[in-house]
Parts: sequence; structure tokens; C-alpha cells
Amino acid sequence: MEQTIVLVGFMGVGKTTIGQALARKLDFQFIDTDQHIEASLGMQTTEIFRVHGEAFFRQKEKETISQLVKEKKTVLSLGGGAFLQDAIRDACLQDGIVICLSLSFDAWKERLDDLLPTRPILQGKSLAEIEELFYNRQAIYQSYHQKIVTDTLTPEEVADEIISFVLKEN
Repeated sequence: MEQTIVLVGFMGVGKTTIGQALARKLDFQFIDTDQHIEASLGMQTTEIFRVHGEAFFRQKEKETISQLVKEKKTVLSLGGGAFLQDAIRDACLQDGIVICLSLSFDAWKERLDDLLPTRPILQGKSLAEIEELFYNRQAIYQSYHQKIVTDTLTPEEVADEIISFVLKEN
């Protein structure tokens, strides 16, 4: 099994933590695409949004992910908004194994205080606006090879479920 595994889902669902555990178990490289973009531009995502705007970030995201998904033995953790772009979604479904990580809003909002400082899309929004964003974004995560609800699972358990699915499919 060498195909790239792509983790998608709403921001803060645990893609990075689970992706790191998964990569370690499979002896794959792990790449958080937001961190990759930050490193290439030398600034945090919030600063990229402020200085260059969301359209610039989304273009950089499309270029980066379209290239990285072709790598072998890689786990990619995509930013929560990446699947808004058809080109990213299509490339990931074609060249990778897309795993959607899902979490209930009640479980997710327990993480909100940790997420607010680093997520530009949440800045200045009320809880009601954030909840609306959460539910509106769920529609973009409906294209995948496997979906895992993570509410009651540890990152290690989720990684094990992904490995079981991937091995069964290949």
C-alpha cells in the first residue's frame, strides 16, 4: 500500500493528530497542508489571510495539494476549507484514499477555545455563526472513500480503523 491517504473534515476535528498517529503506524511521511503552506510562505495562515487574502491562500492550497496527493506513502491532513475547491476534491479522490473524519458539533465546540486564535475563518464570529458554518461545511465532506465518526474514539483507534479499511480495500 503506497497510495496517499487524505484526511478531510471540519477544522479541529483531529486531522493532524490522527494523521500523525496514522503515518507513524504505517511508516509514511505526514504532511499537514496548512503547515506546509505556512512554511513555504514564512507566515502563519492568519497572517496569509490578512496580508494576501483568502483567494490567494486558496490558490496556494490548490497548487500544493494537487502536487502532494501524487506522493507515495504519505498521509495528508487537509485544511478544513480545502474541499470547497472542486479541483482539490477531484485530485484527492482520483489520486488518494480520502478519509472523512467527522465529529458532532457538541464534541467539536469543546475544542473551540483552542481553535479560535489560529483559525482565521472563525475570527469575529458568534457561536451561532460558527455553528452555521460547521453545518454548512458538512456538505463538502460528502465525497470520500470512508467516513469515521470520531466522537468516542482516541486518535490511535481512529488510525487503526483507517488502516483496517485501507488494507481491506487494497
